[in-house]
Amino acid sequence: MATALTIPNDWTFPAAGGKRRQILDGAAGVFLASGFDGASMGEIARAAGVSKGTLYTYFVSKEELFRALLREKCSDIAERCFQLDPQGDVGAELTAVARRYIAAMAEPDYIATLRVVISAAEKFPAVGAAYHEAGIETTVALLSRWLAGKSADGELAVEEPELAARQFICSCYAQTVTPVLFGDLRRPAPEAVARAIRFTVDAFLRAFAPRP
Repeated sequence: MATALTIPNDWTFPAAGGKRRQILDGAAGVFLASGFDGASMGEIARAAGVSKGTLYTYFVSKEELFRALLREKCSDIAERCFQLDPQGDVGAELTAVARRYIAAMAEPDYIATLRVVISAAEKFPAVGAAYHEAGIETTVALLSRWLAGKSADGELAVEEPELAARQFICSCYAQTVTPVLFGDLRRPAPEAVARAIRFTVDAFLRAFAPRP
């Protein structure tokens, strides 16, 4: 029997309170306005209403601070989108996950964060790696674990759960979120999202249907 999924401990970003929360909130606005390269620790300290000494007490570098923001945002999306019921109907669970994930990815704040990551990645590879590890790898791990459980129960026949999870996740946002990310300022139309989800889930179920 499949077991309930939980967010891996090393990806759970603890609730930030007090000064730490104040710094993260201030930094988020600065990074979105100035980009990673353009943001300075001095500007972040001013936006957060703390001294530079206090800022460096919590985060030793701008890179560490940005990675903390990415972990927080990505773990929030994972918690909201990739909690799947081990006993739930496969099609219904995948449909619900796809709907939640597309909605979260299309949020203006998240799109803006992704653009900051993309613009910084060439000059600061560690920033791109941090997003890939905290965002993509976490969601893949959660979904692939659920797919493996469903395959063990005989509800699916997925030989490589990790690859199947990547395929499903990419299919979810390829036609809905990607155009927004690269310049279309409109949120994906509800009918386009519904059509993309139906196609993705139907194709996935056909590809990995249990063998007779």
